[in-house]
Amino acid sequence: MKKIFNIIILLTVCSFAYPQNTITGVFPALNNQYIKLVGFEGFNTYTIDSVKANDKGYFELSFDKKDYGMGYLAAEDNKAFIVILAPNENLRLQGEALAFPQTIKIISGEQNLLFEQFASEHPRREQAISAWDFLAKIYQSDSLFATHQNPKNAIDIEKERINREDKAFLANLDPKTYVSWFLPVRKLVSSVSTIAQYRTHEIPAAIASFRSMDYTDPRLYKSGLLRETIEAHVWLIENSGRSLDSVFIELNISIDYMIENLLPAEKKFNEITDYLFKLLEQRSLFKSSEYLALKVLNETSCTINNDLASQLESYRVMKIGNFAPDFTFKEDAITPGYQTDKSAKKLSDLTSQYTVVVFGASWCPACSQELSDISLMYNKWKDYGVEVVFVSLDEDKQTFKRFADKFPFISVCDYKMWESPIVKNYHVFATPTMYLLDSNREILLKPNSASHMDSWVDWFLVQKN
Repeated sequence: MKKIFNIIILLTVCSFAYPQNTITGVFPALNNQYIKLVGFEGFNTYTIDSVKANDKGYFELSFDKKDYGMGYLAAEDNKAFIVILAPNENLRLQGEALAFPQTIKIISGEQNLLFEQFASEHPRREQAISAWDFLAKIYQSDSLFATHQNPKNAIDIEKERINREDKAFLANLDPKTYVSWFLPVRKLVSSVSTIAQYRTHEIPAAIASFRSMDYTDPRLYKSGLLRETIEAHVWLIENSGRSLDSVFIELNISIDYMIENLLPAEKKFNEITDYLFKLLEQRSLFKSSEYLALKVLNETSCTINNDLASQLESYRVMKIGNFAPDFTFKEDAITPGYQTDKSAKKLSDLTSQYTVVVFGASWCPACSQELSDISLMYNKWKDYGVEVVFVSLDEDKQTFKRFADKFPFISVCDYKMWESPIVKNYHVFATPTMYLLDSNREILLKPNSASHMDSWVDWFLVQKN
């Protein structure tokens, strides 16, 4: 009996030492539906817990210490409601449905209540400041009002009061809480569009804030803001009213800050570098993606994973200004005679002034769309001295023939997929990949789409004629 009593005491003590973190909710419209709690981990999400609501829409979900940060609740309609996963919150919610956040009431959960309050008040303060900014411009530029100093002073005083109120809310948060870290970051990320358009004087300070951010901070990885933070940083520099050359200078400075910050954290270094590189490529910011690639490849204090290294190596070997390797057209290459010099046996045999080499495959959905677009544009390009060569990564001869027979340009395939010498020599790591070459095979451009290439033709060839 004494032994059983001791076990009960031990279990009781443990329950107080390790309190269970729960989220409970009552949403009648979600009765008998499955509700899941989802957490963030870097660029990814994962399901923490899932439960079926009862007949009255009541549910209870739990989470652990490893889940602390931001998360969201989602019902079967996939509508989400953002929550803070914090220790000892005992978060309690009630409402109609997660799809209607205006109906949701937070019954308990201190950090979530603070989050909700700021999420409600901050946008209204931002709207008021924007309105005062509009009036301030009128009183500065319109001669009817410019002579009146008192209204201008009153506007400045009111703007300062609103800003002071917003800062005071954040300053009064307990620095030990997650919400005290999260809200300033969320505010920065969400404000970039307004700053770029209406408060341009704040651009330098905002960029400085992004550069000072610790990308190794575990709180950032649990915030759901990692992707948005990187994208907002790049977007703000790109839309800061600078010349393109100045944009690249500023982006490269930001890259230096990020790389230096990430070096001690190898896993995060690889993940964030990979994402940033792809983002710069997607936005056609090639000078900065090249700068990032070469900087990372030259870094000796951190190990780069093989996939990322192969991806970045393409910039060292296949950067603009380098010369692309020659390759042979195999016997079963498709060379439509009515459009192309049928006697061409290799890339260097082509007599066109320019050549677009496109890597793709029948199993790549994006390739089908891009190659169809190129087919529609081909006659126009051909008229301005641009030839196209499609290098297929298919591994079956009949599949290649069925896929490429409809294209009006040269198509080649050696059926070795990623092991193809052509693919390896061109350091292709994804499909579709394109290179624009001149008659000497010097790389002029790495188009990210058929439309990008078509814009180049319009700008550099059509206008000149």
